[in-house]
Amino acid sequence: MKTYLWLVIILFVPVMANSQSVANTVHNLSVSGPGTIKATNENEICIFCHTSHNSNPQSPLWNRSDPGSYYTLYDNAVSSSFQATAGQPDGSSAMCLSCHDGTIALGKVLSRPEEISFGGGITTMPINKHNLKTDLSDDHPISFIYDPALAGKDGQLRAMPAFPTKLDRNSKVQCTSCHNPHKNNFTNFLASSNQSSALCITCHDRTNWQTSSHQTSTATWNGTGKNPWLHIDEPYANVSQNACENCHSTHNAKGKARLMKSQQEENNCLDCHNGNVANTNLEADFVKTYTHGVYNYNGLHDPNEAAIPSAKHVECADCHNSHSANATNASAPYANGFISGVKGVDQNGIAINKIQYEYELCYRCHSVNAFTTSSTARKIEQNNVRIEFNTSNPSFHPIAGVGNNNNVPSLISPLTTSSMIYCTDCHASNGTSASGPHGSIYPQILKYKYETIGSPIESYSSYELCYSCHNRNSILNNDSFKEHNKHIRGQNTSCNVCHDPHGISNSQGNNINNSNLINFDTKIVSSDATGNLKFVDTGNNNGYCLIKCHGKTHTQNMSY
Repeated sequence: MKTYLWLVIILFVPVMANSQSVANTVHNLSVSGPGTIKATNENEICIFCHTSHNSNPQSPLWNRSDPGSYYTLYDNAVSSSFQATAGQPDGSSAMCLSCHDGTIALGKVLSRPEEISFGGGITTMPINKHNLKTDLSDDHPISFIYDPALAGKDGQLRAMPAFPTKLDRNSKVQCTSCHNPHKNNFTNFLASSNQSSALCITCHDRTNWQTSSHQTSTATWNGTGKNPWLHIDEPYANVSQNACENCHSTHNAKGKARLMKSQQEENNCLDCHNGNVANTNLEADFVKTYTHGVYNYNGLHDPNEAAIPSAKHVECADCHNSHSANATNASAPYANGFISGVKGVDQNGIAINKIQYEYELCYRCHSVNAFTTSSTARKIEQNNVRIEFNTSNPSFHPIAGVGNNNNVPSLISPLTTSSMIYCTDCHASNGTSASGPHGSIYPQILKYKYETIGSPIESYSSYELCYSCHNRNSILNNDSFKEHNKHIRGQNTSCNVCHDPHGISNSQGNNINNSNLINFDTKIVSSDATGNLKFVDTGNNNGYCLIKCHGKTHTQNMSY
């Protein structure tokens, strides 16, 4: 028997040594409390919450009145797990709020006829981040039933919370689901450490989160500019350790919808993606002349919106899924990890929830609902890039499929006529390691210079966009068209005057007049005297034009 008792003692002592009494926390409001807020003459510790007699008729022997406040709640309508029946805070959450909403004096307890006094003129919870007030719309929702039906409706919640998160006797999420008011072994009385969002993921099971960059990156803040983790009471050292809290605030969120740390949507991303945490400075790209203007919109993006947006807007989250994004590389046309898990439109015009190919993301805003227009007036007007890249077209750049021209002598290795390319091979931030079209000094967010206006002097710089894939010497040596040098160098004619860089739809063009991406710029090329305005392909890099250009009428007798 003695041996057994000693064994019990030995096993019990380490547990006690690692535990913490409420007496050593700021929830000890008595004169012996370690915090700055404490009573002037009350020695009892538990009395501020509990009493053996005359308690509030709810467990556990509650020594305070219900707040009786009406609370503005988190807007569950922004969530796919919307609960129309979610009501006012109840249970243990109502108990917590009897202090933390700042409406009832800290010393007003049921077991004392007189209010317990506090020093420094304090009565209610001081106005600080721990005083949640009666507006809970910027706080994690509470007092709602969490069951498998809810988890199934959301799709990215666990069937039931995992330890140490717990529900109350009515299967509701309450303050005590995440907080242990008697122990503060972890910041803010959390039930466990939230390093790498260990507490968050006991309920939230985001698709691909475990392999995402925001879960795995060890990037740290370099100390320059604004601290991206200023909203966290005790931030960890790197992105992986801060995890969900890189972007979200459980309480006092500035972006109330989805509890984002910043009200301006792009700021949730750019305080890390400005070169001070992430390697690339995307913030610098977004202030260039031509951008996807994330600063121009706010409150329009909705993660639950259709793949084809009904209103023009662009936010980081329209192209990137922060819970799924990763650094996995890919080859055209497949989407790389940076745009993993985002919505799009496929080549058939069908909306899809998760893209497979990069161009499917671009089609969201540049296909049937095109929010931008062409900067060049063409003989064949078209503004739907999905149609322009259709592989049944007479000609097209090989975005959605391999090109149909088997004779392109100017291609620079490793490109061949069997190659495919990305939209971002042309449309991307200039002068940066970021591959996406965030911002550029060149129109249409082009990666390199591409002269289209006036009479540009031919140089590698003038047409760097084209010459990055097409060998300049081959073009000027007339390998693919015997009048290239004459037009481009001799008459300072831009590539854009004759060639439509996306493609020409099969419903408007044909293989004779629109091969080789021929679709004239009508501000420079006009009809001849008989009304002709076309190129005629006679096979294997041969053909002639029936047009009027640079003051000269082109006829069949000028065959090239």
